[in-house]
Amino acid sequence: MSDAGHGDGTDDVLVDWGRPGVAVVTLNRPHRLNALTAPMLDRLFGALEGLGRDPSCRVIVVTGAGRGFCAGDDLRDYRPPDWVPTDVGPVHSTMYQHKHIAQLVPRLRALPQPVIAAVNGPAAGAGYALALGADLRLAGERAVFADGFVKIGASGAELGLSWLLQRIVGATRAAELVLTGRRVGAAEAAEIGLVLRTVPDDELLAAALDLADLIVENTPLGTWMGKATLWSNLEIGSLEAAIDLEARTQILTFHTADGQEQLRAWREKRTPRYTNR
Repeated sequence: MSDAGHGDGTDDVLVDWGRPGVAVVTLNRPHRLNALTAPMLDRLFGALEGLGRDPSCRVIVVTGAGRGFCAGDDLRDYRPPDWVPTDVGPVHSTMYQHKHIAQLVPRLRALPQPVIAAVNGPAAGAGYALALGADLRLAGERAVFADGFVKIGASGAELGLSWLLQRIVGATRAAELVLTGRRVGAAEAAEIGLVLRTVPDDELLAAALDLADLIVENTPLGTWMGKATLWSNLEIGSLEAAIDLEARTQILTFHTADGQEQLRAWREKRTPRYTNR
């Protein structure tokens, strides 16, 4: 996988296979710390949609080229998408653009595959939301999380960040980070549960792939339904409703051909052979 080039329009989102069943999506504008442009965001959405429909893809790892994960929207090089009307005022135009960008986390959530964010440097603004929208996060030692819009005259609550952050680190810590805009380094991110753990920078991608391998060992549908249940139960109204959802999911997955194959393989101490049945 190459991290060369300046993302001239066709190479700013790269997709490679890091391991069997594990796709690595690399944001590739290293000269701008992988900050997003509107066309780049569309290409990212397209890459994720394509992988979401590919049954051979079991886990998606998202990372950045060079020394950054994603510095958010590229405010110096941002142009409205071509579909934004030109005969509207600036508030209307910005609202169209914001609604487009705000689809980032919902699209990650809708994928059947777990998403691992391998945060290899600054994750700011939309990049912060991208990391939080992943199902799992690992941080390299130079990772930094920054909710910067509160520092430039806007609110730090954007792109689902205020919803996600409270559920990941707790309401009080989230309030401090959103209201101050304080930067969080890799060590602190691991300490407060913002990331699963911090690893040396040169081991980050390998650690993400090793984590993905542990997921690939399990059935495709079981993994998909496990992810869906976790996200649903962040919003569900009661413990009983959560238990009911879990029960239906357990029964559904266990009685598939793959569920029975995993059970046989466990008993026979061999690697299971899944068929998506």
